[in-house]
Amino acid sequence: MNIAIVLGLLVAAYLIGSIPTALWVGKWFFGLDIREHGSGNSGATNTFRVLGKRPGSVVMAIDVFKGWAATSLATVMLNQGAIQAGHLLYFQLACGVLAVVGHIYPIYAGFRGGKGVATVLGMMLAIAPATVGVCILVFLAVLLLSRYVSLSSMAAGVAFAFLQLLPPFRPDNSLLLVFGFVLAGLLIYTHRANIGRLRAGTESRVPLFGRK
Repeated sequence: MNIAIVLGLLVAAYLIGSIPTALWVGKWFFGLDIREHGSGNSGATNTFRVLGKRPGSVVMAIDVFKGWAATSLATVMLNQGAIQAGHLLYFQLACGVLAVVGHIYPIYAGFRGGKGVATVLGMMLAIAPATVGVCILVFLAVLLLSRYVSLSSMAAGVAFAFLQLLPPFRPDNSLLLVFGFVLAGLLIYTHRANIGRLRAGTESRVPLFGRK
C-alpha cells in the first residue's frame, strides 16, 4: 500500500465533499445565505424549498456528482497500485463517507452544511449503480406523488437496503449489505425533524411544476 497516495486521495475526497454547492448557488445567484432560510440546511432539499426547482435541481446534480467523484478516487488508488483489488470496496466506502462528512461539515463554509443525502446517492451510484438506479425511480415516484424531498429520500434509502436482500441486487461483499441498512437508519435519524413535520402536516412541499 502506498500510504502517501491513499492519504492524499482520502483528504481530496473530504475536500470534494466540502464544496458547499447550495451555499454558493444561493449567494452567487440570489444574494442570500441558504442557511438562513427554510430549514437552515445547506443542501438540495432546502434549495428546492427556498429557491425553487431549477436551482434545487442544479444543487442536487452537483452534490450527487461530488459523492460519485470522491468515491471514484478509490479506483484511482487501485490504478496507481496504492491498494489491492480486494480492498477496493473498503476504500470506496471510506472515500464516500469522507465526502458525506465533508458535505455535512464543509471546511469551506464554517463546517455548516447539509444532510448529505444527494452526496450519499452519488457515493452509492459509484459502488452499486444498478441498485441505485431502482432507488432513483423510487425517489422520483414518491416525489411526484408527495412533493416531499425528505420523504422521497428516506424511501429511496430504505429501498436500497432491502433491495440488496434480493438475488439480482445482492452484493458480493456482505459489508455493503450491512452498510445499506446502517445508511437507511442514519437517513431516518437525520430526518427526524422532517418526520415530525410530516406527521404534523407542516413539512414544506417542493415546487415541481412552478415557475421557480
